[in-house]
Amino acid sequence: MSADAPRWGIVGYGWVARDYMAPGIAAAGSTVTAIADPSPASRARAEAAGLAAFADAGAMLASDACDLVYVATPNDAHSGPVAACAAAGVPVLCEKPIAATIEQVEAMAASLGPTLYGTAFDQRHHPAHAAMADAIAAGDIGRPVAVRIVYACWVDPAWTPAGGAHDNWRADPIRAGGGAVIDLALHGLDLSERLLCEPLTDLSIQLQRRIHDYPVDDGGMLSGRTASGVLFQSHVAYNCAEVLPRRRLEVLGERGLLVATDTMGQTAGGTLMRRCAQSGEERAVPFDTATSPFAAQAAAFMAAARGEPHDFSMTRDLALMRLFDRAYTEARRWL
Repeated sequence: MSADAPRWGIVGYGWVARDYMAPGIAAAGSTVTAIADPSPASRARAEAAGLAAFADAGAMLASDACDLVYVATPNDAHSGPVAACAAAGVPVLCEKPIAATIEQVEAMAASLGPTLYGTAFDQRHHPAHAAMADAIAAGDIGRPVAVRIVYACWVDPAWTPAGGAHDNWRADPIRAGGGAVIDLALHGLDLSERLLCEPLTDLSIQLQRRIHDYPVDDGGMLSGRTASGVLFQSHVAYNCAEVLPRRRLEVLGERGLLVATDTMGQTAGGTLMRRCAQSGEERAVPFDTATSPFAAQAAAFMAAARGEPHDFSMTRDLALMRLFDRAYTEARRWL
């Protein structure tokens, strides 16, 4: 593997991989050279872009066409490509959630061996969130009191990305493992642990199936706390019109409040403000507004693959998935 520009392979060449991760990899100074996807249309699109295309991850890995792999299949199809990468000794970055069921998650963790693995919690890499973490660590708002998140969008039963063929697997209980909550909430849960530098120890979830006619939740409210007593609250939804304010992250501290607006998501930019609890004065917190979370994530994973210090951790992510699964399983009893 080249130390400067490792070649990336992508398993699951859907809209997130094409429109966000591939450009992020390019922005981080590397290239995608190969994809694996069972769809002939996806493979043809990749070949038209000059990429080697394969029907499955095993064939792509056997071709020696890539040094790193990003997995972006539907959730229930993560485990096969990850196990194939582990067997080949190829570092693998896998989309969240780790898998559609906790049984699949446990099996994936057991398959890894020494292979470098990362869950693609891209929000922990967003430059605004990194700046927020630095401000908290520096004591800019004193002891944290609570994390509050709104992360919502509109995904109706007929939703399809960019006018493509309809396949809304995110509303399929088998392929996705749930609905809005398993898709969106884990970003905030992981991000809160990144910001606070401590894990959540308690979590409860309330679900709704309020607007959309599909068999999974279209919204949810999560609440929890850390061992030190910081509270966590998150509202996630597939039933919020996208013209409305729907992306907000707040961390309240004893001496101030940090507010990130329009940073939760796939794109660069947004705003980050700090309000002082004593004076009420508000000021902007500077951060890199040009780098997307996908670009920052790709750069971080490439550095990890080079042997540099990193914070990718299946042990941590597995603990979070176990906590989430217990709360989500209980919540679905009442849906």
